[in-house]
Amino acid sequence: MSEKRKLKIGVLGAGHLGRIHLRLIGQIEGWELTGFYDPDDEQAAKAMAETGAQRFNRQEDLLSSCDAIDIVTPTLTHFDLAATAIRAGKHVFIEKPVTQTVEEAKKLMRLASEANITAQVGHVERFNPAYVASLPYQMKPMFIETHRLAQFNPRGTDVSVVLDLMIHDIDIVLSLNQSGLKKISASGVAVISETPDIANARLEFNDGCVANLTASRISMKNMRKSRLFQRDAYLSIDFLEKEVQIIRLGDEASAEDVFSPVIDPGHGRPARKIHFENPEVPQSNAILEELRAFHAACLGQKAPPVTLEDGMKALEVANKIIEKLKISGQLQ
Repeated sequence: MSEKRKLKIGVLGAGHLGRIHLRLIGQIEGWELTGFYDPDDEQAAKAMAETGAQRFNRQEDLLSSCDAIDIVTPTLTHFDLAATAIRAGKHVFIEKPVTQTVEEAKKLMRLASEANITAQVGHVERFNPAYVASLPYQMKPMFIETHRLAQFNPRGTDVSVVLDLMIHDIDIVLSLNQSGLKKISASGVAVISETPDIANARLEFNDGCVANLTASRISMKNMRKSRLFQRDAYLSIDFLEKEVQIIRLGDEASAEDVFSPVIDPGHGRPARKIHFENPEVPQSNAILEELRAFHAACLGQKAPPVTLEDGMKALEVANKIIEKLKISGQLQ
């Protein structure tokens, strides 16, 4: 198929994130924005003023005029909206979390398979330029530590911080280690909201890898950082500052960098040099890149980078963490 083939896309939801999607879709050559649907007059007015996009008064009319639908609505509506679009033969992009329940996600997987349509989930950190820049290094970490801290914002507090913030890192960790989970532990505290505002989860994998995830929406500063540790190497990914740092232990004799520090591990073992690398991180907009990837997937040029199954697995782990919080009495 032609790389420049236009596909018509409509957006469901004109809230804060929906308006971002509306603006960015217009920058992608392959997409033709048909318009959007949102029953909220105030949100719709903002979207029309900010983006110039056409508002549809009926969801059905928008659906019939598109090849693909971008669902940027509250999570509780995802399943019904996506199922309707899939049954109409439309490709679907669904913001994270993919659905409210794992069973709903599995139903969407079956429907998408039967309809032979493309579906992609909006786990946007997969497209963060810092994460993308780290991929060529093919790390196989045995310990992962993530911190996703945000200053308080009432928007999003209707759900646990696990679904609001931590699910981003759950998806990244699951993409890095696919050996299967053996054990999940969790703790959290509801400080301002009715659900935990800060939570920690420990994920133990079948291959021995351990991931320690912390998420907070009551922090004094913002932070989105992951640290990956493996034998002879350490990698830091700063999703917020868009920076990557790699520290490796190398053979002193073959090291080219004469300024690299040398450590003596003792016990008769040879000295090792510490090598520091700071890979270049190209500037890019992660949401723009994921919507561009969705277009390519709809044309069959490549598989969707984040599948419904990926979204389902991240949701499944997030729900298990939330269940652990309930059992421990930290979540009502």
